[in-house]
Amino acid sequence: QVQLVESGGGLVQPGGSLRLSCVDSGSFFSINAMGWYRQAPGKERESVATITTNARTNYADSVKGRFTISRANARNTLYLQMNSLKPEDTAVYYCNTLGPNFRPWGQGTQVTVSS
Repeated sequence: QVQLVESGGGLVQPGGSLRLSCVDSGSFFSINAMGWYRQAPGKERESVATITTNARTNYADSVKGRFTISRANARNTLYLQMNSLKPEDTAVYYCNTLGPNFRPWGQGTQVTVSS
């Protein structure tokens, strides 16, 4: 069953912004660390950003200073604010839990950065 639904992707020009959302229909959102991942054409899926239950965050070096991960536990929703987007950010973006409660991947949301 689908538990993770990503949305908010689209086509933007370099330097633009997008905010991605991930709605988690599972039962343990508030007690699990969460993360955003992405997979570009011809590349492996990689971790982009993570957030713990007490809102501590970590980012991949490639997105530090440009992306912000956050969570709204009351809405079971994870967000990724993406600013100053670059063509190399083009990928399908996915969300998931970290650690032992990792779920099957959702469909993801496509982000395309192009002029």
